[in-house]
Amino acid sequence: MLNQITPLILSLNEEANISRALDALKWADRVIVIDSFSQDATEAICAGYANVDFIQRKFDQHAKQWNFGLQQNIETKWVLALDADHIVSKELLSEIEQLKPAAKTHGYWVSFSYVVAGGVLKQSLYPPLVSLFRSNKAHYIQDGHTQRVQITGKVDVLQGKIFHDDRKHPRRWLKSQWNYALLEASKLNTQTWNELSLADQMRKLGLAPLVILPYTLFAKGLILSGWPGLVYSAQRLIAELALQLARFKSLFNL
Repeated sequence: MLNQITPLILSLNEEANISRALDALKWADRVIVIDSFSQDATEAICAGYANVDFIQRKFDQHAKQWNFGLQQNIETKWVLALDADHIVSKELLSEIEQLKPAAKTHGYWVSFSYVVAGGVLKQSLYPPLVSLFRSNKAHYIQDGHTQRVQITGKVDVLQGKIFHDDRKHPRRWLKSQWNYALLEASKLNTQTWNELSLADQMRKLGLAPLVILPYTLFAKGLILSGWPGLVYSAQRLIAELALQLARFKSLFNL
């Protein structure tokens, strides 16, 4: 069913990643890239792909960017939603090619293999996402620093994976984490206790930075992934510390 799918990508200064994402999508007749006015070579790279429809919109919110993308006269029945650092695996493509979705199936969960410094981690904290869905059955809502797609209908699970492989400069990652932390802090400070997940409850109690290293290294087994596993675990600790700092800043209006 590959000919029934339009890949949809959001981008902002993704020259380090987007060519690898697009190389894995050459099978698609049309790839829609919604760009937030990148100031690097992202647009020039996209111009080198005949199947890419490059559209710019000023960024205000992730959910609004995705919903804008879904409004771009998509003629296929299905959308494959991707970030610019998501690379669709050959295994997932083969699985999708053989799909024969039931009428009541409106979407599919897809899991990710996280790549750090060229190494594929055995596990990560990156959650599965509803990445493949019927184009007329989906709508995005904002959830903290990220977004969730709401599907009207049954959502099944695919076995093939997408590689998450972000190769942007570490300074960009640090800046993004601080921006994410500010949004997540607002969510934690406004939602009731019962509305929070277990992980967010631990964040609200200030416990997450204390447990994140043991959890990633030993409970998730990332100590067995060598240097990439150590780097990933350190990144998660930095992200949790940034969130606590953002919460402190928000609570005391600093």
